[in-house]
Amino acid sequence: MVLGLDWRRALPSEALSSDPVGLMLRVDCGCWGQTPDDLRRLALNAPHARTRERALALYDMAQGSCATQVAARTGRHPQTVMGWLHAYHAQGLAALAYGRTGGRPPFAPGPRPVSVSSCVRPRVRWPRRP
Repeated sequence: MVLGLDWRRALPSEALSSDPVGLMLRVDCGCWGQTPDDLRRLALNAPHARTRERALALYDMAQGSCATQVAARTGRHPQTVMGWLHAYHAQGLAALAYGRTGGRPPFAPGPRPVSVSSCVRPRVRWPRRP
């Protein structure tokens, strides 16, 4: 006890149980007025593959998988999957949408750059020897 506080009394009783299910993060679709089927629908119909991956991961977690299991199946780090879950709880489905975060833009407006092949002289082909 520090300063007269017992940390065990501040936690809910299910958090202190030895059952790992009580400590697993859960997807709370109800806070956004959605169902797990909405996550499944987004996972099947989203325009970007990363959005589909995130929605499918949360759908798996809503069906009872833990973040570690989902991360192992998708090849992601468990903290990444938990980050998707926390973002969903904070912002809803909009948090799952993929958006570019930086780097070179895929297309620069304006005149096209000169290609290298147009600057190089054509190769001279010598006739074969008889």
